[in-house]
Amino acid sequence: MQDTSSEVPHMERMEDKVIVNTEVKQKDPKEALVIAVTTRAIFDLEEEHQLFLAKGKEEYTKHQKTNEDKPLVAGTAFGFIKAVQTVNKKLLEKNPEEKSLFDVIVLSNNSPESGMRIVNSAKHYGLEISRFCFVSDEDSTQYLQSLSVKLFLSADRTDVCNALKRGVSAALIFQQEDVQATSMELRVVFDGDSVLFSDETDQVFRSKGLDEAVKYEKAMEAIPMGQGPILQFAIQLGKIRKKFGQEGSPIRTYLVTARSGRDMGVRAIRTLRQWGLIIDEAFFMDGAPKDAILAQIQPHIFFDDGVHNIKGALDIGIPSALVPCDC
Repeated sequence: MQDTSSEVPHMERMEDKVIVNTEVKQKDPKEALVIAVTTRAIFDLEEEHQLFLAKGKEEYTKHQKTNEDKPLVAGTAFGFIKAVQTVNKKLLEKNPEEKSLFDVIVLSNNSPESGMRIVNSAKHYGLEISRFCFVSDEDSTQYLQSLSVKLFLSADRTDVCNALKRGVSAALIFQQEDVQATSMELRVVFDGDSVLFSDETDQVFRSKGLDEAVKYEKAMEAIPMGQGPILQFAIQLGKIRKKFGQEGSPIRTYLVTARSGRDMGVRAIRTLRQWGLIIDEAFFMDGAPKDAILAQIQPHIFFDDGVHNIKGALDIGIPSALVPCDC
């Protein structure tokens, strides 16, 4: 239902940077898991993006201002954000003073003039987004660390690579029309190597082949793997997951990896145990396609570093996010 409130969001202006604070209660970034999303990740702005590329910023801004009261269509990360809100609700039902909540902010390269359509769309859908940061003509990822962001989702590869280089968990969202995830239980699927884990074994595989990668894993079995680019987000998610029991938790996490369970699974499990990261379900696919498992899980988001795996997931309507390994 559309929000018909007459309240106007408060704007704090600083040159061409604008931070919009809505009536949503602010969360403490020291305690919260802060997720930053760009406008093209959470809403379908592909038509507007093509207008920007074809006719420039002025026409794009004019279009957004003309349509600022017309809600945008939900984008790929929309269901993920809605599921996050459901977890917050469950957390506050358990403890009204809970501080370890999800805190979603919008970090955008939109100009302040074109940004009001984004704010209005979020209000229309009841999204509990407290902060909207519009930073036109700049690398907006420079603000991620000061905003205590633990996960950044963007439809722009350069932004994602910049975030990863700044040490922030980040992934590239692909726009899709037929998103299948419907469960209110937040379901997150992680790939292993180059996502949760470092790419050390992948490097051996690429340079020396599968047999040598298996030998390497067996030799290193007792030594935990290095940290991957999405690990910090996964650990923070795991901390919130632990606030609920095994039964009835509104969060469920999965590891779906190309690793063989027999030859390469032991080190992965030991590494997760060393990190204190509890995964609800793990699938060691031994190189088999992941599509069938993902179709059964129906996650709100699937993180993988392989373009072929992302394509397979997109083809069956799974919201997917690529973790680039070649930035």
